[in-house]
Amino acid sequence: MIKLWMYMVDHGQEIGRLTVEHIEMTAIAVGIAILIGVPLGILISYVKKLDKPIIGAANVVQAIPSMALLGLMIPLLGIGQKPAIVMVIIYSLLPIIKNTYIGIADIDPQTIESAKGIGMSRGQILRKVQLPLALPVIMAGVRISAVTAVGLMTMGAFIGASGLGYMIFSGIRTVNNYQILAGAIPACVLALIVDWLMGLVEKLVTPISLQKDFGTDRKVLRRKRKHQKIILITAACLIGTAIVGSAVSSRAASKGQIVIGSKDYTEQLVLCHIYSDYIEAHTNLKCVPKENLGGTQVCYEALKSGKIDMYVDYTGTLYGDILKKSGETDMDRVYQICKKNLKPQSITLMHQCAFNNTYTLSVLPETAQKYNLHTIGDVAAKSGQLRLGTTLEFLNRNDCLKALERQYPGIHFAKQSGIDSSPRYTAIQNHEIDVTDAFATDGMLKKYHLTVMKDTDHVFPPYYAVPCVKTTTLQKYPELKKAINALAPHLTEKRMRQMNYEVDVKGRDPAEVARDFLNREGLLK
Repeated sequence: MIKLWMYMVDHGQEIGRLTVEHIEMTAIAVGIAILIGVPLGILISYVKKLDKPIIGAANVVQAIPSMALLGLMIPLLGIGQKPAIVMVIIYSLLPIIKNTYIGIADIDPQTIESAKGIGMSRGQILRKVQLPLALPVIMAGVRISAVTAVGLMTMGAFIGASGLGYMIFSGIRTVNNYQILAGAIPACVLALIVDWLMGLVEKLVTPISLQKDFGTDRKVLRRKRKHQKIILITAACLIGTAIVGSAVSSRAASKGQIVIGSKDYTEQLVLCHIYSDYIEAHTNLKCVPKENLGGTQVCYEALKSGKIDMYVDYTGTLYGDILKKSGETDMDRVYQICKKNLKPQSITLMHQCAFNNTYTLSVLPETAQKYNLHTIGDVAAKSGQLRLGTTLEFLNRNDCLKALERQYPGIHFAKQSGIDSSPRYTAIQNHEIDVTDAFATDGMLKKYHLTVMKDTDHVFPPYYAVPCVKTTTLQKYPELKKAINALAPHLTEKRMRQMNYEVDVKGRDPAEVARDFLNREGLLK
């Protein structure tokens, strides 16, 4: 507990910033959901033919997994906060629409008849009778949506939306329980605060005659409601100030700004900060790291659409997964093929780094001894007795499991499962799986003392790290080319493996590890 407290104190500034971002995104999403959901609820309460289609559509959308919905939005909305907010809006609609409809539909028909009898128009009945009576039920729906939205918004970290989900998923990937809790605890507290604030709103909109403390002294009741209003107005002002301040600072920082993306594992986070710090030190440009953007396809699509200016990929990944090619294993040849084929996409490949982060398979030493495993071919031969647990990318990419199946047609594992990022190492340590994928520079190999299988049959192509940059960005900022290429020879396998180890095993921050490396190599001015 003390260590957790110390971790949260040390990272207090980052936690505070991420919490503000989380509040901003949640407030915007819930606010827009209310503006859409309440009118739809009113509409279907009047036009009965529309109630089943609209509520049915909201139910269907609610059933779509959040990760799938985020993935579908990337081609349309790119990465970052926008798709995350849209996802939360969509998931927030059902309770609001349903409760608005139920709140209006359940009003006593005699009350409506009485309103008509005194000459009220349909609009007046809605404004002065139906909505006031339905407000407590509507607010109950809004309350459910708001609390749920706080948790849902953490999923946005998968596509670079930041917020508290960033700390949670970063902790999961590096098996850092303190980091997970540093994101989860504020998110939990935030959900409780939102629930409490929404409860105050619910009380304020509920007619006094329907409240439990109706018999209380009226002065006491008025004083109580006044305090509730002050709390809510203060909260609204703070949220509004945060949103406006964030928008203003974002616009002010957008000039001369290079957005550098990264995938969702340690090495990518370290490389993202290395290039960010180095470019800032050697040019007049400001760099904005966009970490944890998911897998290859997310980063690639973000670069194509201009949502980011650069990210670091690997030649084998570009060759096999992006270009869907196979058969070539020569380092220079693979690089030239990738460079030529990506040029029409307005993507320029810079110099290759000096390390080959090739894919491999790894097992526990006792597993290697039991089945006499030394090479990937040995694993293929004994695959029927082994359980495979790998990242989702490895299972689906053309240059990974499919490459194994092409090389060894008879390969068939006893069980195959997708376990994203670092948890797969926990699974192999707990003997829940026997074989997992890994990278040559992976710090986790050292932490868990795994035995790496040799690729004697050259199943996997070379995976030299290579910065991918938007061609228009290079044209706009030509100084970038020299800065990016200058780093290539300094990034060796030994150095990269050590930096990954520092993050994965010692629990250091990737940004701190990156800066230490640059200082140690004398690369910062």
